Amino acid sequence: MTDSAEKSVCVIIAAKNAGDTIGLAVASALREPEVAEVVVIDDGSTDGTAAVAAQADDGSGRLNIQTFERNRGPAAARNHAIEISAAPLIGILDADDFFFPGRFRSLLADDDWDFVADNIAFVNADTVPEAHNRLDHFDARPRFLDLAGFVEGNISKRGVRRGEIGFLKPLMRRSFLNAHGLRYNEALRLGEDYDLYVRALAKSARYKIIHSCGYGAVVRGDSLSGRHRTEDLRRLYEADRSILAKEGLSHGDAAAIRRHERHIRDRYELRHFLDIKSQSGLVAAAGYALAHPFAVSAIASGILADKTERFRKSGSPIAHSGANGLRYLLQAAPD
Repeated sequence: MTDSAEKSVCVIIAAKNAGDTIGLAVASALREPEVAEVVVIDDGSTDGTAAVAAQADDGSGRLNIQTFERNRGPAAARNHAIEISAAPLIGILDADDFFFPGRFRSLLADDDWDFVADNIAFVNADTVPEAHNRLDHFDARPRFLDLAGFVEGNISKRGVRRGEIGFLKPLMRRSFLNAHGLRYNEALRLGEDYDLYVRALAKSARYKIIHSCGYGAVVRGDSLSGRHRTEDLRRLYEADRSILAKEGLSHGDAAAIRRHERHIRDRYELRHFLDIKSQSGLVAAAGYALAHPFAVSAIASGILADKTERFRKSGSPIAHSGANGLRYLLQAAPD
């Protein structure tokens, strides 16, 4: 691979009030020689996020910081970054996470993909400085995802905050996104990554996974990533319905998306019921349930599960312990 081809990645960081973490994220991206552009979108921050990001600039001319006056959400921020950048490969980095050194060297070792993702290490915030020295080295063991497998990996289980596959951070080919008119759905503030990847897989994207680890997800007690509005759930299951309305899905793919749509819709119905109860009282909530009998099962099972939650292990990302104390998203064998 030539030097010019190696320096082919645009790293996109959508950030809102990330002044405490954005510096590490930017510095870790600029450290990688394959990175040609780092685009930070300050999405309506009030804490000086853009100024902190600028302090991490290495003087190479690769950092581009743009500011939204009002918050527009991660999908809109990422779409804007895609439009104003040019590198042929696009990588997403959350504003409170970081790359381990050499991440893109591993991801770019082969050229047989449209999307490629690696393993993720979960790192406690107070141990970030020593994380690289504790990183386990795993055999790549490459494999490809199909649409049904990806969707099933996004159906979370009670007591687990995230499914395995949905938390991956793939590198994407700009040419594939452009050829199929793919961008993030700006109506979504929950599941925008899931929606984009499902639509890409429906267009026969080659989604490759390697088990070696290059992405650090920082675990903080005050993380907002697990919080969302009831409306966000409704928009996500409607996005599934929109995908199902398109032609060309196999029976198995459509069945998997329907299972995900039902899973999200059940969560929505429970949250909507509880919102009505909180705002208007139990009688009004019961009236909603009686008027929507299809929602009763989801409401009843959701309330029962919530009541018995304390008898189960508390929710945390699915993770597998490594030899040096870090936890990993994908179970892998040492290389």
